[in-house]
Amino acid sequence: MSARILFVTGTNTEVGKTVATAALASTALRADLRVAVLKPGQTGIAPGEPGDADEVRRLAGDLTIRELVRYPEPLAPDTAARRAGMPFLSPAEVATAVAELAAAHDLVLVEGAGGLLVRYDDEGRTLADQARAVLDAGLPAEVLLVASAGLGTLNIVALSAEALTSRQLPLAGVVVGSWPSSPGLAERCNLADLPRSAGAPLLGALPERAAAAADFAALALASLAPELGGSWDAKHFAHTHRPEQAPLRSKG
Repeated sequence: MSARILFVTGTNTEVGKTVATAALASTALRADLRVAVLKPGQTGIAPGEPGDADEVRRLAGDLTIRELVRYPEPLAPDTAARRAGMPFLSPAEVATAVAELAAAHDLVLVEGAGGLLVRYDDEGRTLADQARAVLDAGLPAEVLLVASAGLGTLNIVALSAEALTSRQLPLAGVVVGSWPSSPGLAERCNLADLPRSAGAPLLGALPERAAAAADFAALALASLAPELGGSWDAKHFAHTHRPEQAPLRSKG
């Protein structure tokens, strides 16, 4: 059986990609799968400091982690590389690393930096180009989009989905990276609107501050849909958080 390869990207930075990646890894480990996490380009991290892949392993447990390059300043990868005088990261390098990991694991998670179209080199190549390179190498790559819950997210989700479609990259679905403890009207309505904007299913909603959970494995299982190894039910969640009926306007 070939490995499943999921590129985890976000609608923006700080939307919960790393925690979502850890949740995916946790549910897979619970199913006794061999899991690898690849962070192609890590920015804002000095040598020897723990990065995003280390955080995934801290939360999820015993798995393989691999970084290809890290840049010291917290900037877009191409800008960080240029300012540091370091080499850019090419899609071919990522495809080679993914192929190596896929040969020895059941699930390979590739966590991007920032959003889907953040540049990694001076030719403007992005995480989307990395995923395209993996597909062109004959491997079954998919993309999982991690989105914020609130106002403004629908436009970015739609733009990301359109960018994926134009590149013939399969979108597995959307996961809300940080569901608020007291959701407002926009968050509640977005549970129905996010799948429509993405043209793909809503596959989970991780609660805010998930990384501080006492039992992260149980939280991950309850926050991801069966398609991602969990038990989360989108219809039940949407019903639980359904918005109140809009007030009727008088015709007078």
